[in-house]
Amino acid sequence: MKFGIGQPVPRTEDARLLTGGGRYTDDVSLPGQTFAAFVRSPYAHAAIRGIDSADAAGQPGVLGVFTGDDLEAEGIGPIPCNAALKQRDGSDYVAPPRPALAKGRVRHVGDPVAVVVAETPEAARDAAELVMVDYDDLPSVTGTAEALEPGRPLVWDEAPGNLCFDWEQGEEAAVEAALSKAARVVELQIVNNRVVANPMEGRACVADVEAETGRLVIYVTSQGVHGLRSQFANLFRLPEKAFRVVTTDVGGGFGMKLFNYPEYVVCLFAARRLKRPVKWAAERTEGFLSDDHGRDHVSRARLALDADGRFLGLRVDTVANLGAYLSNYGPFIPTDAGSAMLVGSYITPAVYVRVKGVFTNTQPVDAYRGAGRPEAAYLLERLIDHAGRETGLGPAEIRRRNFIPVASMPYATPMGQTYDTGDFRQNLEDGLALADLASLPARKAEAKARGKLRGAGLATYIEACSGGGAEQATVQVNGDGRIVLMIGTQTNGQGHETAYKQILADRLGVPPEDIEVVQGDTDRVSWGAGTGGSRSVPVGGSALAEGAARVVSKASEVAADLLETAAVDVEFKDGLFSVVGTDRSVTFKEVAAKAAADGGIAFSEVARWTPPASTFPNGCHVAEVEVDPDTGVVEVVGYSVVDDFGTVVNPLLVIGQVHGGVAQGIGQALQERVVFDPESGQLLTGSFMDYQLPRALDIPPIQVKLNCVPSTTNALGMKGAGEAGAIGAPPAVINALVDALSEYGITHIDMPATPQAVWQAIQEHSLRQAAE
Repeated sequence: MKFGIGQPVPRTEDARLLTGGGRYTDDVSLPGQTFAAFVRSPYAHAAIRGIDSADAAGQPGVLGVFTGDDLEAEGIGPIPCNAALKQRDGSDYVAPPRPALAKGRVRHVGDPVAVVVAETPEAARDAAELVMVDYDDLPSVTGTAEALEPGRPLVWDEAPGNLCFDWEQGEEAAVEAALSKAARVVELQIVNNRVVANPMEGRACVADVEAETGRLVIYVTSQGVHGLRSQFANLFRLPEKAFRVVTTDVGGGFGMKLFNYPEYVVCLFAARRLKRPVKWAAERTEGFLSDDHGRDHVSRARLALDADGRFLGLRVDTVANLGAYLSNYGPFIPTDAGSAMLVGSYITPAVYVRVKGVFTNTQPVDAYRGAGRPEAAYLLERLIDHAGRETGLGPAEIRRRNFIPVASMPYATPMGQTYDTGDFRQNLEDGLALADLASLPARKAEAKARGKLRGAGLATYIEACSGGGAEQATVQVNGDGRIVLMIGTQTNGQGHETAYKQILADRLGVPPEDIEVVQGDTDRVSWGAGTGGSRSVPVGGSALAEGAARVVSKASEVAADLLETAAVDVEFKDGLFSVVGTDRSVTFKEVAAKAAADGGIAFSEVARWTPPASTFPNGCHVAEVEVDPDTGVVEVVGYSVVDDFGTVVNPLLVIGQVHGGVAQGIGQALQERVVFDPESGQLLTGSFMDYQLPRALDIPPIQVKLNCVPSTTNALGMKGAGEAGAIGAPPAVINALVDALSEYGITHIDMPATPQAVWQAIQEHSLRQAAE
């Protein structure tokens, strides 16, 4: 089929979006709408001695000023952390309450303290500046590793030493034994820098109360409406049916729009109190101050090798910054989400990881594209690259010697995962060929003649995704043969509409223009798990494929009546029901019309599919960089990727996802970093004046080759693809940079490798040489 599984068709939603037909949350306006502006803490840590809102409340157009006391008086509880985690000793982690509006104490710059609701956004903002909060400034701590140091200020009294949890996985004794008998132990101290997701569309919501029913309604930019509805119900102590949650078009999420945030709870409260719609949309700096951040780890890794360079054991000790409050899944990200992937693509008999989660006076940290797997891959691939250089084997050979071979699949890792498929060595060899590394020495020489340093770096990856819970799809066929798909995932710009239409076209033989895809409305979609962990098409697509199969089964019975034969003698292919061995047939539309004699719904099949295990996309990234030693400027001049995504529904969509992920990975490797003033706790990178995102000129052309081995864990053979680019890019770029700087004796440089950091590393080398 020209519009079926495997076809590189353009996105069907693009014409609407590119011509201004999109409807994002901030486009939603309701009759009688009011506007919210939040009063946020200017301090990283302070006691709240009092709040005087009288002047603000008296301003023209102001309808109300509310604080945490108002929410508490109505029984609205704190925002929960949903991570299921036990500490090393089996006890629960420390989970302090997170009120939607701070009470008693603020714990990071931007912590919301009060909200002003007014007739216009200007009136709300002006009045918010008049809310007088009496703060008693307290000492703060923002550094990740520093949070555990004795004598540091406590973020929470109930968390001594700022320790939220002390968690472990793997066999410590086996790893220590491997380290003690190793021919060589290679060690690295690694920082995974904190980043801000910065989607093109910032967070926003519009809350309302239905006049007829009293039901609370909220339009919100999100990655899944059903999870939010459940949280709202718990917070307001109401049944889920008392809420309708709607997400329209979404301009990017990258993980951080999965979560519940204080602003959503407060706007719902205010709408109920004022009996009018309340709208809030974050400005960009407000997003820097209030969105969940990503990454922020400090790790020490030790790799044991035998005399032939084969891995014997790996130990990783990580301190993970969780921020001042626990976001919905914050503790899950540095532990269960990522640590199991520290095995990577390699045979490592023993692995042990210990993670200490710490509180700091900073914004909460949670999932960001890849959610733990990029952190694990960066650590592992930097460490292995370092080991290749230390042993003299080189980056490629040390990986070849330690890859899990194809013949070992399925392969049970020591960290509890079972890889079903993957040809890691082939990915590597194809990646080296695609990047033409055989001619790298000539390119290095040519760059040297121009006064530049050139280097290439590689990184292999494997990640676990598209597992977890179920997803549900309802395939409804109307009497005119048109199909409505109602599914519980939520597109954030990935192209779900196109991919789902391709699967349905493949299964039912209908043209894409006859398919409507419905997401993001708890009234129209009865249940769903949302989008995250590269699960939408592998899990949601499997559910809708099952729903389509059930439609075909029911429709075959109707077709049998039309064809005057038994249902067992009817076959369905390319939109036609035929009697086996004859030329007698009826179309899908004719069957639908027969089944819905009144012109209504012909068939409606609900399918809920639960993946039996994760999928394991894998691949190889090769980056090539040039460095100007006089300025420290790093340019990525070449980038090649080989990926195994299993069955690919649409190569154009998949390659676009890889490009986007690589761009974000390059951004983290070379440019992006959240910086706090260590004394005051102030956010120093609170706008694009100080926080650099990658631009078009920073991203080279990206070559992508697909080496796809179908997954065995879902019927369609798919593996998740949305996060892979962001997993492989950071280690590949830093490995390339270390290669370029190797003539200076530089063996490691932390992300982001800004021009200043690179220049300083070169100068330090020059000073050492001069001293010698």
